[in-house]
Amino acid sequence: MNRLLLGACALAGLAFVSACSTSPSAHEPLLHQEQWPLERQNFAYRWLDITEEVAARDVEREGARPTVLSRQMAVWATAMFDAWAAYDERAVGTRLGGSLRRPERERTEANKNEAVSYASYRALVAMYPNDEAWLAARMRELGFDPLDTSLDPATARGVGNLAAQAVLEYRRHDGSNQHGDLPGSSGKPYSDWTGYKPVNTADSIVDPDRWQPITFTRADGTKFTPGYLTPHWGEVKPFALENSAQFRPGPPPTTRTDDTTLRAQVDQVLAYNRSLTPREKAIVEFMRDGPRSTGQSGHWLRFAQDVSRRDEHSLDEDVKLYFTVANVAFDAFISCWETKRHYDTSRPWTLVRHYYKGQRVQSWAGPQGGVVEVPAEQWHPYSPAVFITPPFPGYTSGHATVSGACAKMLELFTGSDHYGAIERRSCCELTEVDAGPRVTLDLPTFSGTAEMAAISRAMGGYHIPIDNDVGLEVGRKLATWSWPRYQAFFDGTAKPR
Repeated sequence: MNRLLLGACALAGLAFVSACSTSPSAHEPLLHQEQWPLERQNFAYRWLDITEEVAARDVEREGARPTVLSRQMAVWATAMFDAWAAYDERAVGTRLGGSLRRPERERTEANKNEAVSYASYRALVAMYPNDEAWLAARMRELGFDPLDTSLDPATARGVGNLAAQAVLEYRRHDGSNQHGDLPGSSGKPYSDWTGYKPVNTADSIVDPDRWQPITFTRADGTKFTPGYLTPHWGEVKPFALENSAQFRPGPPPTTRTDDTTLRAQVDQVLAYNRSLTPREKAIVEFMRDGPRSTGQSGHWLRFAQDVSRRDEHSLDEDVKLYFTVANVAFDAFISCWETKRHYDTSRPWTLVRHYYKGQRVQSWAGPQGGVVEVPAEQWHPYSPAVFITPPFPGYTSGHATVSGACAKMLELFTGSDHYGAIERRSCCELTEVDAGPRVTLDLPTFSGTAEMAAISRAMGGYHIPIDNDVGLEVGRKLATWSWPRYQAFFDGTAKPR
């Protein structure tokens, strides 16, 4: 797909509106992440806000770990769903099935609120133990006692605690190494236990087709070279998928198999880098998910939250929506990371230096803005020096795979590809000294928003286009295949795996 066509497609972005909707989007633009009055927020919506905040705090402490964030959010959303299911007429939980079902007289909004709150709190404390005090304060604000650990299934708090306990026990040894206790790991939470070693070093390209670590520079001038982030993630047990390799795509072009195609892909990235418009810079920054990142899972859950406001969702609708989006993102990351590890491909940073070694190229000039001609060895993506390129292989793109999956899931859940949102931002506020003009990004459809996320990675210089094109395709296939499994939990026909 050529640049102009893909750029047009990228404007076609997220959710659906019924003809009789009384929500603001029927009369005015739906603003992405617009503040919503507290009295209009159901408890699932509130707990998503809480989850996004603790995820952002985790990134500030530990750095960006999108794979880990996806699991943390999926555990939260699953525990919440399982607690809520006990108060639904038909739905069954993912771990305990229908065994927690409460009688009709107890299926009140108050009991649902209490159950999902205890499940959310227990799950989030397990995922973000450093924020236990902050989370406990949020529980008290909602009117609940964070110290109540009752497992009495005849009470809403007991249902919530039991649901979270079952999900956490199931996920304890799922391959993620949350507790750093798997043989072969360093002992740190989420550390690699598979023994991955890069072929290249930050200073030497031994094989241009393989992933290369990159040295970053902090604001104080100190340098550091991140290793491959969670190279074991393809070994994590998925939620809906049969296995992590189920949707592994065919190989990408390499210098050995299709040098002409690969070089053309690199040239496309160079063309983007030297000619970014204010709107394109805004797209790169918007989809890079800053300044308080919560990963692609968090970003797409925010898109789902836009749908919640637009369609004025009830608690029941939001619990199911967040459950599907969080888990399909989790599975998409697992699938994507299996592919990344299998092919171990390089990124534009490496390929530009390989193809144009000893030559000069035009490049984004850095935080001051503009374009300069530099040796190929100094070419730089449109990205801060503290995070030049994500520290893991290129094929396939995580942004594209997760966005393709989440966009398709939102379409399937709502029954339409329509989104109807807009994002307003300054074009360069996260990357350049001059924030630049204000830009409005239209997000009319889910699929187009996913395409915008995908193309942003080539515009930013993080991926060659095929990383994104194939990632989108895989994500969409993955979500379409998975959707009946989610429906089975809703209608009560699912069996715990």
